Amino acid sequence: MHMVRRDPRQFGEKRSRWTLAAIQRTCPWLCFRSLSGVWRVLHRLKIHYKRARSYVHSPDPDYVEKLRDIQVCLRRSVVVGERSVLLFQDEFTYYRQPTLAAAYELVGHIQPLARLSYHSNTAHRVAATLDAFTGRVVYYQGPKIGVQALVAFYQQVCEAYPGVKTIYIPQDNWPVHFHPDVLAALQPQQFKWPIHVPPNWPTEPSPNAQRLNLPVQLLPLPTYASWTNPSEKLWRWLKQDVLHLHGYADRWPELHKEAGDFLDQFADSSPELLHYVGLTPGSKLYGAALVPTTGPP
Repeated sequence: MHMVRRDPRQFGEKRSRWTLAAIQRTCPWLCFRSLSGVWRVLHRLKIHYKRARSYVHSPDPDYVEKLRDIQVCLRRSVVVGERSVLLFQDEFTYYRQPTLAAAYELVGHIQPLARLSYHSNTAHRVAATLDAFTGRVVYYQGPKIGVQALVAFYQQVCEAYPGVKTIYIPQDNWPVHFHPDVLAALQPQQFKWPIHVPPNWPTEPSPNAQRLNLPVQLLPLPTYASWTNPSEKLWRWLKQDVLHLHGYADRWPELHKEAGDFLDQFADSSPELLHYVGLTPGSKLYGAALVPTTGPP
């Protein structure tokens, strides 16, 4: 197992992947077996020829500490009597043209069709929060999401949670999340980690920035670590049910409505969504912090 996970070039094989013949040449104890015999040995060792998946490792040096902060805020939110919630937040873009995916069709040369429009492939943006405890989704749709739209969305989220003292929002490191005019609309932030924005941006809010003191605390997720944001799986479900092979390429407003109808089903709460995105007690990343408690975090 340790050998097949290493680069064959380290063993003098001029190739990027292992083959049965290369494994046979590298392992002297396999030299008297046929290639089919090598395959059988690997099979008994539970080593199979498998399709790879795309992979990136987060380069964030504060990866563990950032996740620990989110888990602490989760525990704080689950304590009985605490007036705080934690909402994972993300943005998503979908397009006029349908995306390709598998579908049922007759055996033979006939294939399912993604019927395209002659219009340009217009984009539409969605921002949404996902309640880590109830599965409730609050969302905004529009042709683009900039500073003003993001501030309006945070206002919408706060209106959906009246009486809550603190709304913790873990989100990725898109610079607009940390624009001075966005931060001006929120209560003072307590960032422990460096925030990276374009160097040509102003460091102070503009005169037109809204000072709303919204009860929102932003929690930056680790960089290049989309798997730490359960909202990503909400978009996957949206693609599976609505966007793959959709028939609305020439009915663009109807596609907006279909996307909205999909998200509206989670307007109150959804245990099914929590299970789908991995926000249940015992789940791998955040499960331990979701267990109800009556004591301090």
